[in-house]
Amino acid sequence: MMMSSNPFHRINISLVILPSLFLTAYYLFASFPRSPIPPIIHTSLARLPSSSPSWNIYPENFYNGGAYVNLPLGRARILVRYWLIGPESGRRVVLIHGLSIPAIVWKDVAPVLASRGYRVLLYDLYGRGYSDAPQVTYDTTLFTTQLALLMQHVKWDNAFIVGLSMGGGIAAAFSAHFPHLVNGKVAFVASAGIMESSDISRTAKFMSSPLVQTVTALPPFQHYMRRLANASKPAEFQEVNPIQEILRLQSAHLPHYNAAVASSLRDGPIRGLHFAFQELACTSNQVLIIHGTADDTVLYKFASKIRDLVPQADLVTISDGGHDITITHAPDVSAALLRFLADNYSYKPAQPSLA
Repeated sequence: MMMSSNPFHRINISLVILPSLFLTAYYLFASFPRSPIPPIIHTSLARLPSSSPSWNIYPENFYNGGAYVNLPLGRARILVRYWLIGPESGRRVVLIHGLSIPAIVWKDVAPVLASRGYRVLLYDLYGRGYSDAPQVTYDTTLFTTQLALLMQHVKWDNAFIVGLSMGGGIAAAFSAHFPHLVNGKVAFVASAGIMESSDISRTAKFMSSPLVQTVTALPPFQHYMRRLANASKPAEFQEVNPIQEILRLQSAHLPHYNAAVASSLRDGPIRGLHFAFQELACTSNQVLIIHGTADDTVLYKFASKIRDLVPQADLVTISDGGHDITITHAPDVSAALLRFLADNYSYKPAQPSLA
């Protein structure tokens, strides 16, 4: 087939192509990105009606000295709940809770530290308890920045840092990101931070997948979860487990709680923090590891792995202790922390690993 030699045909094609090329080049070189859109902010337990069981189980005044602060996140402000207990002149300690249970998990440890003269800062992580839930990726930087901003708000130049479970990962990353805010002591209780994908159950991976989270965020599913939670309230004669109950209430009634937990599992300080522990080993900080031998969430083997990364760490093993050792073995955890935080603490060789 012969090509057309008609010059008008070539001109017509040029009239079509040249303007398109000009408009494309103009867009590429002259366009400017839109202003960033603030993240959607989802509500916390504070927005539930006063008739909600959460106000009896975990009221916002669960600890004395509670307050709210608006922390900046891009163009948004996130409402965060925190508490300061113990004498104002006491040495400062931050307690960081874990993946799913807010600061109530320290209920049998924090008051003991306060009664022994420490000034204790507790707070709810973003998306848990009485802290709002921004619709963002719940990565390590989000959590370490939250603590740095909170310490700035309460005018703390530094503090001892204690982290439980995922809070241990936050504590390790915080000591790497903001070493000047750490006052020489870091403690890890049943600490995550260096788990591998293979250590997370298939069920947890499935439930935390973006597809499942998209489905569970739909209003019909949320309504179903609330009805299911209300229908499964413990009978009056049954003793209520506050930890299990607050977990159930958050999952059923907080619109972004499940997504926040899922994102923390996928993107947060559960895994990949070997570098943070290695950096901690290169500092003069004293380090304590407390872990139970019966922990089936963060296996006891991770205590020895963290100790391998931080050779100066002192390991306290709690025989038959599970993942909830701040509840089931609170006296043991409190005693270990008090010994560690004392001025006369000195390193002793870690106990042999049972892993």
